[in-house]
Amino acid sequence: MALVGYARVSSVGQSLEVQLDKLKSCTKVYQEKRSGVLHQRPQLQACLEYVREGDTLVVTRLDRLARSTLHLCQIAEELERKQVNLQVLDQNIDTANATGRLLFNMLGAIGQFETELRAERQMDGMKNTQATTNSRASRASATRCTDQNTDAGLPAFKGKCLSLSVLY
Repeated sequence: MALVGYARVSSVGQSLEVQLDKLKSCTKVYQEKRSGVLHQRPQLQACLEYVREGDTLVVTRLDRLARSTLHLCQIAEELERKQVNLQVLDQNIDTANATGRLLFNMLGAIGQFETELRAERQMDGMKNTQATTNSRASRASATRCTDQNTDAGLPAFKGKCLSLSVLY
């Protein structure tokens, strides 16, 4: 009945030290510096293969373990099949009891919800930027003078058509 830790940061520039300090009571700790969205996480795979019946997999936060609610459920199913508990330190989750399992599922769903909201906000920002850029481009092409009393084809200045005599 071993405590097996898993620590992950998303990029090489980040430090695992805070997580490793929290996992110091574990007999074995797997660690990697890889994005959670990557499907290939060899240390997580090795960790899941290593744990045995009666062991407890320990992580500091749920988002260090899985990249989505679906992925979290897949991991939970594998751990349950192997009769391995999951302990999440920062969120006080321990799937060894009913309350821990409920909290695990709720926080996983909330995490997925936050990820989707963040993606929606990012898409909205990108659309707004594109709309602003397109609007400026269309205004620039539309501000040419067509008034017969001015020099047609000249750019407008502050929305007003000017003749060459005014400019010189």
